[in-house]
Amino acid sequence: MVASAADRFGDAEAVVDGPLRLSFSEVVDRIRCAAGAFADLGIGAGDRAAIWAPNSAEWIIAAFGLLTAGGVLVPVNTRFKTDEAADVIARSGAKAVLVEQGFLGVDHRAPGGVPVIDLKSGFLASGTPFSRPVRGTDISDVIYTSGTTGRPKGVMMNHSQNLRLYEEWCDLADLRQGDRYLMVNPYFHTFGYKAGLIASFIRGATMLPVPVFDIDRVVELIAAERVTMLPGPPTLYHSLLGVRDKTKLGSLRAGVTGAADIPVELVRRVHEELPFQTLATGYGLTEAGTVTLSRPGDSFTDIATTAGRACDGVEMRIADDGEVLVRGYTVMQGYLDDPAATAETIDAEGWLHTGDLGTIDPAGRLRIVGRKKDMFIVGGFNAYPAEIEGFLLEHPAVAQAAVIGVPDERLGQVGKAFVVRATPATGEAPLGAEELIAWSRDRMAGFKVPRSVEFLDALPVNATGKVMKDQLQASER
Repeated sequence: MVASAADRFGDAEAVVDGPLRLSFSEVVDRIRCAAGAFADLGIGAGDRAAIWAPNSAEWIIAAFGLLTAGGVLVPVNTRFKTDEAADVIARSGAKAVLVEQGFLGVDHRAPGGVPVIDLKSGFLASGTPFSRPVRGTDISDVIYTSGTTGRPKGVMMNHSQNLRLYEEWCDLADLRQGDRYLMVNPYFHTFGYKAGLIASFIRGATMLPVPVFDIDRVVELIAAERVTMLPGPPTLYHSLLGVRDKTKLGSLRAGVTGAADIPVELVRRVHEELPFQTLATGYGLTEAGTVTLSRPGDSFTDIATTAGRACDGVEMRIADDGEVLVRGYTVMQGYLDDPAATAETIDAEGWLHTGDLGTIDPAGRLRIVGRKKDMFIVGGFNAYPAEIEGFLLEHPAVAQAAVIGVPDERLGQVGKAFVVRATPATGEAPLGAEELIAWSRDRMAGFKVPRSVEFLDALPVNATGKVMKDQLQASER
């Protein structure tokens, strides 16, 4: 894929990172030199190396240079503290760690004996052009789960899985040759690395890495670089709707998002107030990549309330307890060095147990109603936070909501809502807890109604935009 990009797209712009502008031919030359540098370092076929750094041109060159040398990529979450990163790096068996020193003030140290290389040093340019043959069945990357459900586990995928799935993703997400793709999704995550970088190399799209999300900087880049493609979490589109001068966003054509709690009103406003021609939604997880995507022509309601239909070659079914099960070529090769966890997650029939709860409508569209572990039981009734959050988001004064179960002497558990208010209109009183609870009683069954509401300036989220419910739970202890 990488080597052919130079032939397929040649002088077309491949990467724009600040003042650095590289064509596909130039970026492929740099990748081949980086492959030589990894080989000189002693990285052999199947050896792993980690990248613990923000989005940048160097990240792209290092990652694909490592793969070109026959190595295996281990991206590390940039929000990890030193001990968290060291745990993942040690367990991955990485032979080297590439970092951007000084980013977010983190001390980028690695476990004993593992060399730490600064991406901004001359390392990537130090090798002579090199490549080592790989097979489609060879492991290409080990991506660690986000850790929102316990200790992160290393998900192994091979080259064929990545290439087949993200070629289809390009079609469904409407990524086109010559698109200018602003990359706010972090590269250490499947959405950023695979639906971002791999898709762009497949299609011939210009990659514009964004190291840290800042809405003012993003708007400047959209206007200056005529950005056409902008995937991201729902919060990204909330931010764009708040931009005063929307003429700066005029080049935007396609977006992709995904979450259990996208309000229909958000999708409608994106279509009415922003220039996007398509806004796709989907569902995926590290263990199976992109599982579903919406289709062109889906209604606002379909796009907002479902995650679309399964990708080609992917099967879905709902287990008796409501869990979403997935089977097909996209399912991981297993967790690195953890056969017990692999056997717990993939059953004897090849079904991956996702840990998510959902339904599938007659048209085959998946709807996620929550995490199995997030469900709480109110007086014998199952309450699903994602469903309750969806109701709360219909209130015009609610910008974001997260619901957890908290102990209750009478009912066992009841719901507590954490809410970020929308900016009130001039002269309008801010939304109060009693008002929101009363509003909820009119719209949902009594057991679903939150018994208490806490207003926050922002919800705690990880670097991929997921609400960290464990932090909300910890605040209740």
